[in-house]
Amino acid sequence: MNSCIIRYILGYILKLEGAFLFLPCIVAVIYRETAGFSYLFVAVVCLVLGLFMTRKKPKNTVFYLKEGCVATALSWILMSVFGALPFCLTGEIPFFIDALFETVSGFTTTGSSILSDIEALSHCSLFWRSFTHWIGGMGILVFLLAIIPLSGGSHMNLMRAESPGPSVGKLVPKLRQTARLLYLIYVGMTIVQIILLLAGNMPLFDSLTITFGTAGTGGFAIKNDSMINYSPYLQWVTTVFMILFGVNFNAYYFLLFRRIGKALRMEEVRCYIIIIVAATAIIAVNTYNTALGAAGTIRHAAFQVASIITTTGYATTDFNLWPEASKTVLVFLMFIGACAGSTGGGVKVSRLVVLVKSIFRELRSYLHPNIVRKVKLDGKPVDSGTISAIHVYFFTLIILFALSLFAVSFDGHDFITNFTAVATTINNVGPGLGMVGPVENFGFFSPFSKIILTFDMLAGRLELFPLLLLFHPSIWRDMSTRRLKDSRKAEKKLAAH
Repeated sequence: MNSCIIRYILGYILKLEGAFLFLPCIVAVIYRETAGFSYLFVAVVCLVLGLFMTRKKPKNTVFYLKEGCVATALSWILMSVFGALPFCLTGEIPFFIDALFETVSGFTTTGSSILSDIEALSHCSLFWRSFTHWIGGMGILVFLLAIIPLSGGSHMNLMRAESPGPSVGKLVPKLRQTARLLYLIYVGMTIVQIILLLAGNMPLFDSLTITFGTAGTGGFAIKNDSMINYSPYLQWVTTVFMILFGVNFNAYYFLLFRRIGKALRMEEVRCYIIIIVAATAIIAVNTYNTALGAAGTIRHAAFQVASIITTTGYATTDFNLWPEASKTVLVFLMFIGACAGSTGGGVKVSRLVVLVKSIFRELRSYLHPNIVRKVKLDGKPVDSGTISAIHVYFFTLIILFALSLFAVSFDGHDFITNFTAVATTINNVGPGLGMVGPVENFGFFSPFSKIILTFDMLAGRLELFPLLLLFHPSIWRDMSTRRLKDSRKAEKKLAAH
């Protein structure tokens, strides 16, 4: 275990977070808010610690998937802990577990909140709360890939540990160029949405925060009623961009370089669009309201379908009051999620496509035992290792879901509330049903349940295994062995002198 490079990466994470924390300080200056001093203090602490941890570059910058997973999991935990401190210091979220829940929800782009009065927060806290979505959407380690020079396949191991989806590949020969290209697309789409929202007379502050939540598919709103009181135009713009940010970013790369045919052949994207259209049609028919008319009903249905399948979590209506059939469709969408390689959460459409195809292949094998058929995605065979990994992922998800549901059930809340609370956190969706509906919050859960749900948010964002790997004894045994070897080398050098 190359613990030195892990420390080095964590140091860079702290320096980046320190730099990001200066942004809410600027917002505090604009709105003349004293809460900005808390953000300034934490920013300085992060920078000082980061500089200390990166003062000496490791001689060996090569590391493998194991180190990549550990570095990724520890980075997200460290980032969340320091990101939560300003909320405590300002007194706006006085209890650390609550502040950590809110911050993890932000960075993991979940959007679940413990706050009952969002509008009581200062502007700088509202900005930081939404900006965590934008940071976590593409992944801060993907951003680091464009900065830190590592050796060999280390970039790929870091990207594989953080990027959502069953597989990660390079769009261009060098992975650092891939990371830069992904962020170029991400920033470009963010700017376009801000401009379109401003064109609809949305205030600049609202445009920035709503776009941060849309781009990261997070869903932290700055109003207690989410997006209910915004105009139909602003709701449609947000709907379209939620769907666009849920698309595999590889498709945008192909379109950017005029490889339209390859983009159109992406089976996952086609299935993703079909699911959205079908779900919107079902809900629109099931919730038709003569007062809203066809246009209003379709708008609300399309918004909520886009919000749930992309795991964004914004709301234009209280879908907790919808008929059971519509709510069931939304629960299904919570688990389906967006495309792999997007900023969305959930299981991912590509995994479901491969899983369904593998089921049909198994059925055909019973009918025709001598015929060998391969599962294909986009016309290419899916190797047995990937299929096996998808099956293990589903099985692990079911176990973690069941254990989490059992743990939170001790709070004594109803089954629908508990079930959707776990479903919405582990899939990084945001609102659920029952007591955690779109106009409710998670503040009523006990501290123990909040810790469980916080863990679920991190596990869901990191595709389960990087976080679960931290609980494997050999990881810490390897790190302690490395430290012991380093101390012995230091002792030998000292004795030689």
